[in-house]
Amino acid sequence: MAQALLSRNWQYLALRGVVGIVFGVVAMAAPLETVLALALLWGLWALVDGAGAIAQAFKARQPAPRWTLVLTGLVSFTAAFLAIVRPGLTAVGLTWILGIWLVARGALEVALAAVDDRDSRWGLAASGVIDIVLGVLFMANPGRAAVSIALVLGLTALVWGIVLCGLAVWVRRTPATHRAEARDPMPT
Repeated sequence: MAQALLSRNWQYLALRGVVGIVFGVVAMAAPLETVLALALLWGLWALVDGAGAIAQAFKARQPAPRWTLVLTGLVSFTAAFLAIVRPGLTAVGLTWILGIWLVARGALEVALAAVDDRDSRWGLAASGVIDIVLGVLFMANPGRAAVSIALVLGLTALVWGIVLCGLAVWVRRTPATHRAEARDPMPT
């Protein structure tokens, strides 16, 4: 069933791949604009989320206290306003939050590795140290960190786009019977 679905829809794989490649190239060519666009998109999402929370507050049968949903909506509207009016500030703020989270996570991983008695504790400790270093770097220069995130996002999209295009070509050229044999060489 899955191979038949893939063989009929190889064009969608190719389309997703091309969109991924284009997004990746644009994100890497203009990382600052990518960061600002992502902050704006997050602001639009917060705006819709706030409108939804306030609309839910005035729904006829609402089990939660209405004031909590109205307050949630107002907080979302405030965050949306800041993200839309000052996307650069929003991106820097989100990078700070990411940096703090990485440092806290890394410290907990190092602490857990110190009390763990398994051989794998060294991998956990190394992961914790990497998290701490990245978190400190993010907090030391949140603007550059946000641009770096955009570059990594672009590179990831580019690689996945290439993979999806390659899969589309493979699915298009390979008959369904050969794909089934490649997946399950020993039919039962």
